[in-house]
Amino acid sequence: MPAVSVEDVLVLPRIPTPDPAVARPRPVRSVTTAPRGLEGEGFPVRRAFAGVSSADLDPFIHMDQMGEVDYAPGEPKGTPWHPHRGFETVTYIIDGTFDHQDSNGGGGRITNGDTQWMTAGAGILHIEAPPPELVASGGLFHGIQLWVNLPAASKWNPPRYQDIRGNQAALVTTADGGALLRVIAGELAGHVGPGITFTPVTLVHATLSPGAAIELPWRPSFNALAYVLAGRGSVGAERRPVHVGQLAVYGPGEVVSLAAAGNQDGPSTDFEVLLLGGQPIREPVVHYGPFVMNTREEIIQAMEDYQAGRLGSIPASAMPHRREGDVDLAGPHSPAS
Repeated sequence: MPAVSVEDVLVLPRIPTPDPAVARPRPVRSVTTAPRGLEGEGFPVRRAFAGVSSADLDPFIHMDQMGEVDYAPGEPKGTPWHPHRGFETVTYIIDGTFDHQDSNGGGGRITNGDTQWMTAGAGILHIEAPPPELVASGGLFHGIQLWVNLPAASKWNPPRYQDIRGNQAALVTTADGGALLRVIAGELAGHVGPGITFTPVTLVHATLSPGAAIELPWRPSFNALAYVLAGRGSVGAERRPVHVGQLAVYGPGEVVSLAAAGNQDGPSTDFEVLLLGGQPIREPVVHYGPFVMNTREEIIQAMEDYQAGRLGSIPASAMPHRREGDVDLAGPHSPAS
């Protein structure tokens, strides 16, 4: 798992262990297992938030673990051109390479440890696909796509694109050096990630060595989620077991705790976890396919605007793609509200 790492974590700044006299540990409210599915042109995903209430997820809407899959030559796949409105997409690549292009002029290539943060806002078209050389050669591919809701006041903002290189993430460790923490967005114990967000969130990729345990300060007004990318371990002070493909939802408190199993029996020798939390928006959510709005009427308007070409147009220099008309607006994410 070559997402940004360091040879010696002991050279990194250390996060102090929270004082148990003043910081309450967050209990684990639930653990769910992500079902498998197919996305885009047929790449395998795990639906990380399936079966979890929207109240526990707020401000997050949807998350896919893409892969981990080792493609044979000719197998790598992406998505066709498709629209979005009303939220932000965060694509974090752990292994492999993805190219992105959008109708607002944003885009580029992201690879091991890089993140693209696209604010759809009032509307955008985009495409994500492996580069031709990766399609020809095949290879390992593993990443995350996360959807972050926008409050009603920000849903009509102009689109924005952030290209976040892996080496821009804030790298820190715990008091005993048992974990590498990559802060991609938000803040963790005063260490700030590069991602700029409309909705206050924290996004951290944690790598725990076998047998390591961590306790992290967590903003009490945020929710707290832990998704296992690889390996086995436990969550919460109650040490509830979790493994790859499972999501833990924490209850209220000021401390998030994790522990890695002493022996890891999968392809990774470490316990890899994506920690995420954010300030709940607490507004009505109507989600249909690639649109996340506040009312059914706004969803209908989004569909009409897309069909009329008002969400943008595919640029003349577009990456190879299927016809725009082949896009299924409902898709695998809908309908939900």
